[in-house]
Parts: sequence; C-alpha cells; structure tokens
Amino acid sequence: MIEQIVNSKKIKAGIIGGAGYTGGEMLRILVNHPSVEIAFVNSTSNSGNLVSDVHTDLIGDTDLRFTDSVNFDELFEASPSGGGLEGAVLFLCVGHGDAKKFLAANPINEDIKIIDLSQDFRLAANAKFEKREFVYGLPELNRDQIKTAKNTANPGCFATCIQLGLLPLAAKGLLKSEVHINATTGSTGAGQSLSTTSHFSWRNNNLSIYKAFEHQHLNEIGESLAQLQPSISEALNFIPQRGAFTRGILASMYLESDLSLEEAQAIYEDYYSDHPFTHVSRKNIDLKQVVNTNKALIHVEKHGNKLFIISTIDNLLKGASGQAVQNMNLMFGLEENFGLKLKAAYF
Repeated sequence: MIEQIVNSKKIKAGIIGGAGYTGGEMLRILVNHPSVEIAFVNSTSNSGNLVSDVHTDLIGDTDLRFTDSVNFDELFEASPSGGGLEGAVLFLCVGHGDAKKFLAANPINEDIKIIDLSQDFRLAANAKFEKREFVYGLPELNRDQIKTAKNTANPGCFATCIQLGLLPLAAKGLLKSEVHINATTGSTGAGQSLSTTSHFSWRNNNLSIYKAFEHQHLNEIGESLAQLQPSISEALNFIPQRGAFTRGILASMYLESDLSLEEAQAIYEDYYSDHPFTHVSRKNIDLKQVVNTNKALIHVEKHGNKLFIISTIDNLLKGASGQAVQNMNLMFGLEENFGLKLKAAYF
C-alpha cells in the first residue's frame, strides 16, 4: 500500500506565511513527505529569497524561493507535476484574523482544499466563509468528518493538548465537576514577532501567567467537549503559563471523579486505541518525550476523589503544523501518520 501511495500522483501543496514558525515546521515536514510536492511558499516580506536563507536548517534540502505572487492557480499549475488544481492544498500559516482577510482579498479556486492554522474558522459560528465550510480538525474527535472535508480549521495548540486530556471523559459523560487546568507553553507559542515577553532576556529563567481564566482557546475546548457531552455545564478553570523553554506544552488537569484508577486508565486506553499519535502511558510523562514529534502523551492518576490528568504535545507539531499535515493525509485518503513518523529530540 505504501509503495502505491509513493508512486501515485503527488499532492501539490502551497504555503501562505512560510517565513514564520508554523510555516517553517510545515516546510520541514513536507520536504520529506513522500506524497507531497511543494508548489510554492508565499511570504510578502521575503519574496525572492531562498527558503533556506530564512529556515537555515533546510540548507541542502530545498532550493525553493519565497514568492509574493497571488495568482495561486498558476502557481499550482506551474508545479513540476503539472496538471490542474485537483490534488492541491493550501496551508494558511498566518496570524489570527489574517486568514479571513487573506481569503477575502484572494478568492481561491474551490477545487483547492484549504487547511487554516489560525483561529478564524474554528468555532461553529465562524465555520462558514462565503461558499466554504470548515471542519474542526482534531482527528481524535472528528476523523470521519475530516476525511470528507474540503476545508479544515486546525485546532489551537493549548486547545489540542487540553482536549486530548479530557475527550475520553466527555465521551462517557463523566465531566461532572469543575476542571482545574494549568498548562505551560514554550516561547514559540507566541509566534515569531518579538514582544516584551518573547525576548530571551525576559523569558530566560522566568515563568509567568497570562490570560488567566480568559484564554481564547477555552471557547473551542468547550465546543468540542459539548460535542461529546452535550449536558456539560461545569467550568473549565484554565491558567496558562509562559515557560522558559522553546517548544512544547505540558498541561495538568484535575477534577472530582468516582472512577477508580483502573477504570480511568481503561476509558483512556479504549478511546485512543485506534489513534496513531495519542498514547496513554501508565508511567509519568515529560515534555522531552514529545518535542519534535506529532505525538500526544496522556497519563492519569487518582488521588483521593480527584482524577489527575497530564497531557503533553509539541505546540508546533501536534499543536500546529504536524496536525495540519495529519489532517491533509486524512483529506487526501493517505494513511494518517504518513510522513509524520518523527523521533523525539530527547537529548
């Protein structure tokens, strides 16, 4: 089957916003994906520059240059494999609010599939844009819908990590008390544009809390949990933290529960049994196990009447570009983990 996929006509991928962190991660995955040909990489600030001049780790891997052309039909059709627009996908690696602006200013042929990494189309109220309708792209929740989707809204990084820690309970209707969540993200979660809190001199040897109880990802988390447990009404008390490391998210959550540890482990293991990237560990987990991979690791413990859950992902991969490629694989009928078997950078 793999040989047939490799030898079949390749997916033609275009990347908008290719100079940022998520664009760079997208390139690193796609240059090695056996079924993808990168048709173009768009960047208004780097037009004409070699991709490897910006993402210097890609020296020797690609001779692509950034373009600022907006004639996307021609860019796709000019790719080495030629052909029409069938089998074309556009990744929007842009900031929040910019995806909607981009699509309004640049009408995209309906034959081109879109995977948006911003938050613009994640919520049900915003899922329709002109003739396009976006499916929420969390495979562990909506895999069947993603397989038939033409447009996918990639989940947020915090949202992915926290949802994966809670979905098995919601599927059984077991979110019956307030959930207390503390999650720490690396500096790449703030994007590439510098701000006071992303400078090395501020971030290094530092830890801070921001948007306590009010983080924007709470809305999509709530919608996903309600999709599985419509009766949910308990609060999600989310305290986000900025960590003094580059990449990854580790979230810890607890709630009151009558489940025994053995019952909880069985619920989690059963829910994720056929999902290739999310794994339940009976041993405690740490961030280095997932950095540079598309994995999510989950660990559960029982302390008195409290069920304690730890969830960890790489915010740039399972929390962004890796999950976007996972969605692409599903949308084009490939194996879900194709081109994404990445090893953790453990040491």
